[in-house]
Amino acid sequence: MTVRAAAAADAAALEQLERTLFSAENYPLSRRAFYYHIRHSLLLIAQTDSGEMAGYILALLRRREPKLYSLGIAPAYRKMGIASLLMERMLSELASRGFMRCVLEVRCDNNAAIDLYRRFGFETVKTLEGFYKDGCNAYLMRH
Repeated sequence: MTVRAAAAADAAALEQLERTLFSAENYPLSRRAFYYHIRHSLLLIAQTDSGEMAGYILALLRRREPKLYSLGIAPAYRKMGIASLLMERMLSELASRGFMRCVLEVRCDNNAAIDLYRRFGFETVKTLEGFYKDGCNAYLMRH
């Protein structure tokens, strides 16, 4: 498994993975959005030795604190440690750019993601009531 920065040639595969992972009401990113983030954000992909995209992580680079915006793993590659690889690389890349903190929002009912973020030192700052379109609350977490 290789983790690398996304390139413009990855935008179509990223969009396809995104549509597999997120329904329309969960605001999947478009190909155009991925092109934008490839240029302006930290967008890393996990790629198999055969070239298949196994997952990605997207951090928006903000003035003081970057924001982990999205993390997606293809269903066939879940529970293989890929999310942890992407988290490690993201935090390392952010630190190399001078960022020591990071924030994110996560659904309160997404226990697997919450556990992952806590393993990487994220702590819950507050609950955001009705944050998601379906009314689900979110936790604001900070590293």
